[in-house]
Amino acid sequence: MLSVVSNDGTTETGSLMDDIVREGARRMLAAALEAEVNQYIAELADQRDESGRRLVVRNGHHRERTVATAAGPIPVTAPRVNDKRVDEETGERKRFSSQILAPWCRKSPKISEVLPLLYLHGLSSGDFVPAMEQFLGSGPAFRRRR
Repeated sequence: MLSVVSNDGTTETGSLMDDIVREGARRMLAAALEAEVNQYIAELADQRDESGRRLVVRNGHHRERTVATAAGPIPVTAPRVNDKRVDEETGERKRFSSQILAPWCRKSPKISEVLPLLYLHGLSSGDFVPAMEQFLGSGPAFRRRR
C-alpha cells in the first residue's frame, strides 16, 4: 500500500509507522485465519456424503468488519466454511467457529481490559501511564519525566 507522507512522517491516517504496523497486523491476522480454516478443512477432508462430495468446504469470506486492536482499528475479512455435517444428538448442522476471531468479536480482549483502567487510573487526574503500559507495554517512551 503506497501513501503520501509529509515531511514530518505523517500520513492522512496518522504516522507512517502506525500505518505499517496496522497493515502488518492485518496481514498476520488474515494469514492466521486462513491457516485455521485450512487446518479445519484438512482434518475433515475424509468425511464425505453419499455422492462422495466433501462435507466441509471453503465458502468464500464473510463481510469485512473492523476490529479494535492494540495496533489500532484493523479491517478483517474472515474466511467462511460450509460444514454440512449434522450433529446426531440434536439434529442441527455443525458449525466452524474460529478460536482466533469469534463471530461477535469487534475488539481484542486487551482493549476491553484497558478501557476500565483508563478510567480508574486517571481520566480526572491525567495519569494515563499505568493504563497505557498495560495497553502498549512498558518502555522508555512511557517513563515519566520529572
